[in-house]
Amino acid sequence: MNTSTLLLTGVLATGLAGFANAAEILVSSDITTSTTWTKNNTYNLTTQVYVTNGATLTIEPGTLIQSDTTVNGGGSLAVTRGSQIIAVGTREEPIVFTSKADNLNSWILQANTWGNLTIMGSAYISACPAGSGAAGNQSGFLATNVATMEGLTAQFPGDPRVLYGGGNDDDDSGALSYVSFRYGGRVIGLANELNGLSLGGIGRNTDVSFVEVMNNVDDGIEIWGGTMNLKNFVVFNVGDDSLDCDQGWRGKAQFGLIVQGASVNAAQGSGVGDNAIEIDGAERFDWVPVTRTRLSNITVVGQPENGGGDHGLALRDGAGVQLTSSILMELGDDSVRDDVQDGDACGGGWGVGNTFQTLWNTPASNFTAPFYTAQCATERVSQITKSIGFSNNQDSTLWSTVDALVPGNGNIINAANSPIRSLTYGPIQTLGGLPVRIVQKIDPRAANDAVGVAGNVCPNDGFFVPTNYIGAFNTQQNWALGWTAADKFGFFEKIPATVTSIVGVPANPDVLATVSGSPTIGTNWSVAINHTTFFPISILDGLFVTVTATNFPLPGLGTIIANAIAETPFISLSGAPAPFVLPIPNKANLVGLGFHAQGYSVDLSFTVGLTNALAFTVGN
Repeated sequence: MNTSTLLLTGVLATGLAGFANAAEILVSSDITTSTTWTKNNTYNLTTQVYVTNGATLTIEPGTLIQSDTTVNGGGSLAVTRGSQIIAVGTREEPIVFTSKADNLNSWILQANTWGNLTIMGSAYISACPAGSGAAGNQSGFLATNVATMEGLTAQFPGDPRVLYGGGNDDDDSGALSYVSFRYGGRVIGLANELNGLSLGGIGRNTDVSFVEVMNNVDDGIEIWGGTMNLKNFVVFNVGDDSLDCDQGWRGKAQFGLIVQGASVNAAQGSGVGDNAIEIDGAERFDWVPVTRTRLSNITVVGQPENGGGDHGLALRDGAGVQLTSSILMELGDDSVRDDVQDGDACGGGWGVGNTFQTLWNTPASNFTAPFYTAQCATERVSQITKSIGFSNNQDSTLWSTVDALVPGNGNIINAANSPIRSLTYGPIQTLGGLPVRIVQKIDPRAANDAVGVAGNVCPNDGFFVPTNYIGAFNTQQNWALGWTAADKFGFFEKIPATVTSIVGVPANPDVLATVSGSPTIGTNWSVAINHTTFFPISILDGLFVTVTATNFPLPGLGTIIANAIAETPFISLSGAPAPFVLPIPNKANLVGLGFHAQGYSVDLSFTVGLTNALAFTVGN
């Protein structure tokens, strides 16, 4: 047998083993000195663990944190004020937080099998029992306003490990990137549950991007106060709100996919999803800071059954949100909702009359430096622009309250065609006493009215990326492929495409053709192979290849190698030829893809000839 085939098989075995070969490390005590977790180990959180004492926890790309479900209800991790977490994965090697109930390969209806990741910073918040001050009176900001983080329990009076808030809006609590949080949200008590990712009083120097929450029992991502920014996030099938903000969040977010559903068979808010985006202002309407945020390129896919889902965008307590270049679709209740207040009044009043609408009508320029910098100053503090509503059960009158019906704002409230490529729901099931349909397949890339609409890059401070589409994805690339549970568990639809051009035949006989251009939906192309052949292909992120090999004279002796810039996967073909799918790694700078195809015929003198043919389809 050819030696290269033997080596290839060994590489494949190593790649498939992945997390399974890692040694288990039990983590049962606080991390008080700077520590690194490496991908050759699996880390089992056996209790509530704090990163404290100014320590930094660094987690290598490809590391699995997988807790037992039977010990203390599953472990949990919290980063205290003054400490940091540096968890920076890659598309090829994401960092995964989950429990041992997760088989890592397929989706199941479950949550509450471990805790979560909580990060606490020192930025301004407006929580009970904070001091008061009229909204907009910047002198009312109190650096002494701190609060106990939801889901954490003090071990003694004044336990500093559970507190968040302060007076440093430039706080740096570390970095998260390419991190997936799955099946979490341990229930501590009534109305005291852990969110998938809890962020309290986090400052603007903390980096949070490419994060995913799958199947949490409570909210997906919750932000309390602070100034942190969020980019490229995915929230699937959580049991309460997908994105929840409170206590004066003054940050920005761009590129978010929210898919409403259910995490467990329990009541709405503890198993069946509630609001997709819930924005609260402060714990009292007249306290500061008050939430002033700008959200751009968000795609919300709701529950279409009336009663089985809740609102798309819910505004409370004088919160201000500028929603732009976004999609609100398939919502069973109001797509935009005035929820007035959240009930956490701290003993104070709520104002009278149209207090909230009056605040919404305020020019954003009234809330500017030094404390309010996230919004576009030329708009109102609450306004919807260049956004699409599609197939929503109820059209709230609040669309007009936030200027969504003004022609110049470019909204389409009732689009005739879907603004994403495809969406398939499963059958109606009764969960938590409500009708729910779980999304089975989705291709969230822009389509129809969502294509060719230039976004408003405002404020132009380097955070917002210019786009020419509405929603979280352009027409070609799905940035959530390769690193998310949503992709691993098969939720994303991948549509075959073809390459539009073949450029020349190089002089090197081993290189038959160079393929370039943007893929579009179409047909296959194939070539005959007379020698070891290398095809460099210019591609976009998120492509895959379906390969069919034919005419191997001796089954079991053929090898096809797919090698994307010296990376796996490698495939060793044996038995009768059959089509198989090769995922292409989602690298930000992937510029080519190499295919080597070899078929062996062996004679008595052990010479090797190549007599096979190969056909493949490029798709995205």
